[in-house]
Amino acid sequence: MAGLASLTLWTNTVALSSPDPKRPTLGMAELIAMTSALMALNALSIDIMLPALPDIGRAFDAMGNERQLVITSYVLGFGLAQIFYGPLADALGRRTVLLISLGAYSLATLLCLAAPDFGWMLAARALQGAAAAGTRVIATAVVRDLVSGRKMAQIISIAMTFFMAAPILAPGLGQAILLIASWEWIFAALLAGGALLWGWMLVRLPETLSPENRIPVRIGSAAKNYWLAARNRITLGYMMAAAFIFGGLFAFIATAEQVMGELYGLEVWFALAFAGIAAGLAIANIVNARIVQRYGMRRISHSAIIGFIIINGGHALYALISEPPFWLFYPLLTLGMMLFGMMGANFSALVMEPAGKRAGTASALYGSVTAIGGAILGSLIGQSFNDSVFPLLAGMAGLGVAALVIVAITERGQMFGVGETEIDAPG
Repeated sequence: MAGLASLTLWTNTVALSSPDPKRPTLGMAELIAMTSALMALNALSIDIMLPALPDIGRAFDAMGNERQLVITSYVLGFGLAQIFYGPLADALGRRTVLLISLGAYSLATLLCLAAPDFGWMLAARALQGAAAAGTRVIATAVVRDLVSGRKMAQIISIAMTFFMAAPILAPGLGQAILLIASWEWIFAALLAGGALLWGWMLVRLPETLSPENRIPVRIGSAAKNYWLAARNRITLGYMMAAAFIFGGLFAFIATAEQVMGELYGLEVWFALAFAGIAAGLAIANIVNARIVQRYGMRRISHSAIIGFIIINGGHALYALISEPPFWLFYPLLTLGMMLFGMMGANFSALVMEPAGKRAGTASALYGSVTAIGGAILGSLIGQSFNDSVFPLLAGMAGLGVAALVIVAITERGQMFGVGETEIDAPG
């Protein structure tokens, strides 16, 4: 309780200065709230769909593994578009680009409602993800504009804790809508959420990129900045490792309804089971926010990835012999996802730490690579679903091994923060 009280006092009293003459300061609490809400829009856009996948599949005659593409198409659009938002955010400023992306999100959501067939639905979902991509780029870049170092990792962890309310609540919200209305009303709820966010950002978000740090949009300049961001060993290594780890997350999300809702027969209770796993992720981020200043990003994330491999690998071996009962499958899966949570915020902070004034470009590159790579790898695992949990568990274990190898190469064998030189630069 004392730790929570001190955190509340900290967020309520710290004000961060911005170069925006109309909005020169932003409270720490509101920065965390904004970052959480922008991240949550994407989680909501994915997870609220999960209970509706069977209904959407029936509506468009796309049953079986095909319906997973409603999730995958959004994530692919989300990943591909981020590469363009980075240079725009570094040239035009964070606030302008964010308002444009939120407006485009609402238009794409309307296209989802008007889709005449499954192909059009997938295209509209890809456009919806592409529009929402700006929210992820801007959220991370704004935080990096104002703070850095382990404090940045702590803020991202706190924001992700509140952001996790979206996957906890989203499937239940989707299920509640389906109890009283058709699946189309789920898109209506997303439309309302996007409009509310647009209004909040219009009124309260300052421009955090100072004019002298803006980089004009030129193809050559953009390519150069992406190259400069990617050539950093730490940025590139942790970005690649995160792509493999996110592949495991997307595989779980894409198959969650089929595995828990159908294979284990939870049906309407699926939303509650999914919420429990999301709550575990939230707890992991709370723990990470409390301990990252003491133990460092590397020690925590490296330990977590090893645990992730051991748990999912052992679980997969059990599934190869015999289908695990739900009472065993569920806690082990939850524990594996919690370890993913211990990696996510720390990998992101490690990628962004060397970014400097190219935070928008680095954020876009990281988001694009992890979303595209994660979506492709996750879809390959998801499409192999065969009424068994083995492909999911073996896939996650394999992706964890690949990520660990990349991290070890990136750190030149010095794991767990050995030789670490993290410095908290002023925000």
